[in-house]
Amino acid sequence: MTPRVTATVDLAAIRHNLKVVRKTAPRSKVMAAVKADAYGHGAVEVARALEAGQVDALAVACMEEALQLREAHLLTTPIALLEGVISIEEAALAVYERLQVVVHDHWQIALLEQLPASAEVQVWFKLDSGMHRLGFPLSDVPRLVDTLKRRPGWKLQGWITHLACADELDSDATPRQIGAYETALLGVSGPRSIANSAGLLAWPEARVDWVRPGLMLYGASPLSGKTGLDLGLVPALRLESRLIAIREYAAGEPIGYGQAWRTPERMPIGVVAVGYADGVHRCLPSGTPVMVAGTRVPLVGRVSMDMITVDLRGAPAARVGDSVLLWGPGLPAEEVAGYAGTIAYELFCGLTQRVRFRYRG
Repeated sequence: MTPRVTATVDLAAIRHNLKVVRKTAPRSKVMAAVKADAYGHGAVEVARALEAGQVDALAVACMEEALQLREAHLLTTPIALLEGVISIEEAALAVYERLQVVVHDHWQIALLEQLPASAEVQVWFKLDSGMHRLGFPLSDVPRLVDTLKRRPGWKLQGWITHLACADELDSDATPRQIGAYETALLGVSGPRSIANSAGLLAWPEARVDWVRPGLMLYGASPLSGKTGLDLGLVPALRLESRLIAIREYAAGEPIGYGQAWRTPERMPIGVVAVGYADGVHRCLPSGTPVMVAGTRVPLVGRVSMDMITVDLRGAPAARVGDSVLLWGPGLPAEEVAGYAGTIAYELFCGLTQRVRFRYRG
């Protein structure tokens, strides 16, 4: 059966991007973010590729994501739960599965303290240095150190924080966050972790004991105005469909729902078998580029559930059955996301179960 829409994931590209991380932060250990199904790329397959690339740890958001990796027999690489545990059952399971628990609040400490004193709990303490989402106030560091003294079975993995504005190169928020974090930990032992992808690429002072790349592993740039290729990265995902119809319309004819776009002259219109039910955002406007058989052409009219329409004046040789690239090498996801007023993360994570995934490399 021929799939309508395919997402081809290049695992060799992901291993290449991991090498870029290591070259950029050569003295740091690498915790690779594979949460949200590896940003829509397939968590199990990507985690295996990263293990082959000898990543130091994997990061997921929650227990369900960690168990998916464990059930796939990914046992050698440490796995961190970025949101920690939410029940005593999860706390016990984290110990049993040898997961690292990122603890961000005192109620989570209370949960973990319900475990037997002999339980070996691997903990990261998350500190709020200015993101104001999750994390202990910086003033709580002495109290957290006392907690570790009370629980000799707990193994401190380190102190973690998250940057709010690392992608804004002219912002003074990032230096303030890093400075506050470092001040709070003066004289305190334990590894440090600050940088996400943007922090790793743009802020050398954030490249401490551990870095936590996410988006850059998948070949996209977290920095405004730059693509992954500009940073030496290789896009890992190629989203494709195909032309299923070509029609010629006279000038002034409306195209698609709401008749929101009209042909400016007699011209060919192509119909592509992909829509918002596959993860191509309905908010993508006319003018958004796609590539038909290697030639850029603009989307016209509204994205519908199963189809989009494209202006084929620039691709006169187009034929039914030709491949259509929505994003990937040659058409950066960052560029397409800009037309939707969003970011590449959302494009990747928005792909649906109707898309057929293929892996190579």
